[in-house]
Amino acid sequence: MPLESFYVFSCPKNQQTRLMISIAKKHITCATLSIICAINAHGIAPGEIRWGNECSDTTTITTMLVNAATIHSDKSADLVAPIGRMLLDTPYAAGGIEGEPEMLTIRLDSLDCTTFVETVLAAAKTTYMGRTSWRDFAQTLMEMRYRGGNVNGYGSRLHYFSDWIVENSHHGDIKDVTDRIGKADYIVKTLDFMSRNRNKYPALQDENSYNAIKNVEVGYRSHRFAYIKPINIKSAALKEGDVIGIATSIPGLDVTHMGIVVIINDTPHLLHASSAKGKVIVDNLPLIDYVKRNRKAIGIRVLRLKE
Repeated sequence: MPLESFYVFSCPKNQQTRLMISIAKKHITCATLSIICAINAHGIAPGEIRWGNECSDTTTITTMLVNAATIHSDKSADLVAPIGRMLLDTPYAAGGIEGEPEMLTIRLDSLDCTTFVETVLAAAKTTYMGRTSWRDFAQTLMEMRYRGGNVNGYGSRLHYFSDWIVENSHHGDIKDVTDRIGKADYIVKTLDFMSRNRNKYPALQDENSYNAIKNVEVGYRSHRFAYIKPINIKSAALKEGDVIGIATSIPGLDVTHMGIVVIINDTPHLLHASSAKGKVIVDNLPLIDYVKRNRKAIGIRVLRLKE
């Protein structure tokens, strides 16, 4: 459930918002953040989270949420692209949330394609709920990243894109619009890449974690999903803020990359954490060309944040 924001005092909501915006304009320092957070003793505590850098990460999150609160929109999906742009030039780093024991890991000093999208969507949902606290963001992120919103070992994390879609659709957070916005084709795949490539995942050397992943994969045998082939991307009714999954021909996998649609001169481009460029960028290539250049890409899956 949503947590109380750290700025909740005895003032009305509009005054709370003005207070946080004024703090942002003066620049939120680590000291300021520590004082404000101390007022709210509820919800997720910093010790329950593995941070990249606790001070800078919580400050960045708070600043991002406060700035997002100034965006006038009645739809949470409209917040996605503007928040994504706030993270431009953030360094790319793979595997930043891995570690033992499994716990909610938040770091804003570096992102990969998955943590970039998760961070943006969690921030958009948190903002839409009228929250500007890193604690609320952390709770929302945990609910998006883990099955049932609870951390219960490596297997509770939603590793496969299809599993992430099913869980978050069940929560009412996202909707798969792939077959609604254009000409879609369908593919049936068994998702078992992780268990068949156990050596690629250090956490799977643990037998309990390995068995947990195997149990998840059982639910995705002969899994059928819609995707839009490259030839049909141009005619698809993509919107700014749509989440894109790059569907792949690799056996056992559904997608290999994620990003967010931004529209430039009426043409969809991908806002994403790029391993090739080493940071979060808006790709110079139109989305259709980006997909065509990926030899193993068969098309795209399209999601939207729900209200």
